[in-house]
Amino acid sequence: MRVYTKFLLVDCYFWAYAARLIRRRHTVPLRAVARSRRALADVGNLINGRPALANRQKQVVVAAENCRKAVPQVAARSRRALADVGNLINGRPAPANSQKPPFVASGRNGKAIKLKEEKKLKPEVITISSGSEKEKKTKVPGGQNIARRVRTPTISSFLAACSRDSDGLISIPKKVKAYDIDAPDAHNELAVVEYVEDIYRFYKSAEGTCLPLSSYMSSQAEITERMRAILIDWIMEVHHKLTLMPETLYLTVYIIDQYLSMESVLKKELQLVGVSAMLIACKEQILTKEKAILDKLHWNLTVPTMYMFIVRYLKAAMGNKELEHMAFFYSELALVQYTMLIYPPSVMAAAAVYAARSTLKMNPLWTDILEYHTGLTEPQLLDCARRMMSFHALVPGSKQKAVYTKYSNAKLGAVSLYSPCKKLLSV
Repeated sequence: MRVYTKFLLVDCYFWAYAARLIRRRHTVPLRAVARSRRALADVGNLINGRPALANRQKQVVVAAENCRKAVPQVAARSRRALADVGNLINGRPAPANSQKPPFVASGRNGKAIKLKEEKKLKPEVITISSGSEKEKKTKVPGGQNIARRVRTPTISSFLAACSRDSDGLISIPKKVKAYDIDAPDAHNELAVVEYVEDIYRFYKSAEGTCLPLSSYMSSQAEITERMRAILIDWIMEVHHKLTLMPETLYLTVYIIDQYLSMESVLKKELQLVGVSAMLIACKEQILTKEKAILDKLHWNLTVPTMYMFIVRYLKAAMGNKELEHMAFFYSELALVQYTMLIYPPSVMAAAAVYAARSTLKMNPLWTDILEYHTGLTEPQLLDCARRMMSFHALVPGSKQKAVYTKYSNAKLGAVSLYSPCKKLLSV
């Protein structure tokens, strides 16, 4: 209140001083004095960082004799100015019903001329959102129109949305390689790293179309399971002494089983069949029997055997030579047993690796990398691995000891002398 009173007193003193100047017929016109006051006020606002008051009215020139009448008008104008300043300081908008005063100028004869009111500017609030391309207008309490402009979707926003949608598809549960087991062979052209995944997918799909019958012994008149075991055991011994390629052994056993499942063989010819099958597998020829066998097999020898899978799975196991020898020991024990024909080659290969890791007490027994490359979980391998473990436990007292003798050699780690995993045997 004190500030307000001081303001009125200062204003009155100013106007009284201006009146005395007019009485003395001073050369400075009153309009010049008013303009000077407005200019000084604007300069002060700019220096103090405050905007010029929007509703400040240009003062109308009044005669000095009417100074006392002008005091109430100045007081009212000062109250409006103080109210606007208070609104700006407190962050409140100016009153909605405050109008901009008319612009006043002077004509040639010095009379005040009222010009047209400037067009009233309504505050506009712009909100950017997505989902529509049209501009919408809404009314808020107070009668103001608020324009809402919507941004048109761009190519970047469309691609971003597509990327988000694709993330949803990619996030579908899927097995992912934890480790690239083919990286060490990247510069080996014979490893065909670019096609190895496709090759093994083909092997997996083809192995079911060329499996020998697991019940063919029921159609053989003179041959028994024991005779087959004796033949395979002998072939393994010959194979080892002749130092033939490992894949030759597995292909030889496949040829024997496939031929016996298609043709009834006499007991006296069984060894000839075995020798012929081995020679076919190692690219030698015995004309008569070889032609008969190949005719029955329709000359189809490009089949996925257990050896093809076990080499791949050992690579995924990332073990040492001891693990490799142990896995081959179990796989060759399975070759001797006729009852193992119920399992596909890929399952027997994975079970041999699992049985080898169990015997060597490796932890974990089955890794995520092995599960990825074999496509088999640990529970799916248990039945086959238990059978292999039982063969290991019984082989020292068996008559077919070719595999046991072979892998008792120190060059192959003497892995057949290890004790089988009791955990798998007890279940």
